[in-house]
Amino acid sequence: MSEDLMREIEELRAQIDVIDNELVEKLNARAELALKIRALKAKSSLPLYDPGREEEIFQKITAVNNGPLYDDDLRRIYDTLLQTMKSLD
Repeated sequence: MSEDLMREIEELRAQIDVIDNELVEKLNARAELALKIRALKAKSSLPLYDPGREEEIFQKITAVNNGPLYDDDLRRIYDTLLQTMKSLD
């Protein structure tokens, strides 16, 4: 591979690293908010699981999706994310 190509790949990887760091930060911030909601629901004797809210989340993320990820891909990612959030203590 040429030096220019390798440099371009490394620059793109550096951008991915920045985005990965931002994603970790945002995911942890989301988890903190989810834990706060869980605590409020527990105090109010509200059910922790709200399937309507999950469907609302899926609809919102697909509404703003401009690709290249497919809606089904995002739904799978968010399904895993929401399952992880439910398992937090």
